[in-house]
Amino acid sequence: MATYTKPTGDELQTLAEEAKTARARITTPKGEIVVRFYPDVAPQHSAAFIKLARARFYDGLTFHRYEPGFVIQGGDPAGNGTGGPGYNLDAEFNERPHVKGTVAMARSSNPNSAGSQFYIVLEDAPFLNRQYTVFGHVVEGQTVVDAIRAGDPMVQVAIEPGPAEG
Repeated sequence: MATYTKPTGDELQTLAEEAKTARARITTPKGEIVVRFYPDVAPQHSAAFIKLARARFYDGLTFHRYEPGFVIQGGDPAGNGTGGPGYNLDAEFNERPHVKGTVAMARSSNPNSAGSQFYIVLEDAPFLNRQYTVFGHVVEGQTVVDAIRAGDPMVQVAIEPGPAEG
C-alpha cells in the first residue's frame, strides 16, 4: 500500500499558493465535476487534496455515501466511511457557508480527524457551518453532483490550472 503524507513546510506553501488558481476535475461515468479551492481559509486542506489527487489517490474510489437532499461523500479507500490516507489534518473551520455545491472535508467526532474523505453539499446546510472545513466549491457540473449515488466511481481526479479569482 502506498504511503501518503500531509503537505508541510515549503510543499504546503507551494501547493496552497497553486490552489489559488488550480481546479480539481473529478471525472465520473455521469460526467465531470470541477471544483475551485479556498486556500485563503483552508490552505492545508486545499494543499492536501491537490497532493492526494496528484498521487492518484482518488482515482477509482467511489462516492460511498449519498444522502438525498444533503450530501454525497467520497475519498475513502476502504469504501465504507472508515478509511483515509494515513494521516489527519488539523481543522481549518472558517466562515464559508455550507451552500449547495460546497466542498468540505468529512471527519469523525474529533475536529482534527479529516484526511481524504470529502463531501459535496446537495442543498444549503447551514447547521454544518463552522463545524467542518470548507475548502472548495463546485464551479461546473452541479447537475453531475446531483446525479451521483452511492457506489458511483471517481474515474479520475485531476488538478488543472484555472482562472485567477478576482
